[in-house]
Amino acid sequence: MKYYLITLFAILVMSMYPNLYEAEEMVRVRLVNHVGDTSKIEFDLKGSYFTLDPTLKLEEGVSYTLTASKDSFLLKGGDESFEINHSLILIPESYDYQHVVTIDERPYLGAVEMTIEEKEFIRPINQLPLEDYLKGVVPFEVFPEWGIETLKAQAMAARTYAASHLHQEMDDTISFQVYGGYTWSDATTEAVNQTKDEVIMYKNKLIDAFYSASNGGLTESNANVWGGKAMPYFPIKEDPYDPTHPWEFKLNQTQINLDDINWDDPDWWDSLKEKDQAITLSMKKSLQKNGYPGEIKILSVPKFAVVNQQLASERSIKGSITIDFLQKLLDGTVLFQQIKLNEVNINQIRPMIGGNTFKSYFIEELENNNQVYTMKGRGYGHGVGMSQWGAHIMGEEGKSYKEIIEFYYPGTSISKLE
Repeated sequence: MKYYLITLFAILVMSMYPNLYEAEEMVRVRLVNHVGDTSKIEFDLKGSYFTLDPTLKLEEGVSYTLTASKDSFLLKGGDESFEINHSLILIPESYDYQHVVTIDERPYLGAVEMTIEEKEFIRPINQLPLEDYLKGVVPFEVFPEWGIETLKAQAMAARTYAASHLHQEMDDTISFQVYGGYTWSDATTEAVNQTKDEVIMYKNKLIDAFYSASNGGLTESNANVWGGKAMPYFPIKEDPYDPTHPWEFKLNQTQINLDDINWDDPDWWDSLKEKDQAITLSMKKSLQKNGYPGEIKILSVPKFAVVNQQLASERSIKGSITIDFLQKLLDGTVLFQQIKLNEVNINQIRPMIGGNTFKSYFIEELENNNQVYTMKGRGYGHGVGMSQWGAHIMGEEGKSYKEIIEFYYPGTSISKLE
């Protein structure tokens, strides 16, 4: 069904717009970032759409509610209800900017397939031409107010990254590229149009055009982050353009004092509040994903340390963390638990703190004073490839997008995507 839809929709688009979309690649994007994990979504249609079920007729302007239940959907719209025992596929009768699927108030062009994940969640999958996908990526990856040369460099990197992952089903999060659907900016759309079909190549092959917000003044090797062979276009070198972006966060060693809990209070569980709730929320999500289901309350972090060992890029390699917490099972049983990660790769610890707090592995200091941990560092992200802030500074200094690409991906060339 999925491969049939790709072929059908691609033929439909190219037959109606042969000059505009001749040989253009199609992209499939799982919508996760804004939809989340939910068993119920709302959508409406602008323009005429059809499905692969000839008995199901959807109307423009009707607000539809789709609910998942195990292996089937219940679709409600107007005064009608439909039970669907397969994925729901919405295909525009023509591909243009007047045909839009709005999902939970966010518009999307192209076709949308509604599938069920884990017999519980609705997962929309958006299919559209590569260039229009990029117009929904670039304004969410950089500031549209930045200069046109910086925006063109970002469009180049985003296109190359997407083109190298075309046979992989991407999602709309930072795991691949942030994609906001048909929410475009004039400036970033112009940047995509001015670089149409241009990609970054090395020895006639597409590169994985990695980028991050800031490298802290020193670029990183791909091998240090993901392993494998170190690619020559991802060297470790000083970046005089990156503004370094110093960061700092504090974490209390004790989050909830056991001695302060009133065990006789029937609402004692709900009354427990951690001191650093943004960080402990990340800890809870990480613990739940790693074998501790149910509700969690973080009690303390008895140990949080970084091993005094660094890569050639001056980034830390290993660290340790111990977390004491209460786990409430579905039957109401409360367990005292402890998890210890001792001198593990630090990429196992950063997600527990949260990437928006623990911004990079470029750690300059970690101290514990009066039972409060303070970590300081610089950079934002993995540091491999292009620094988006560095590209912004280069653009401000009059550098062209080709000069930006040459600096951050040395030894590569710019070619047309075939």
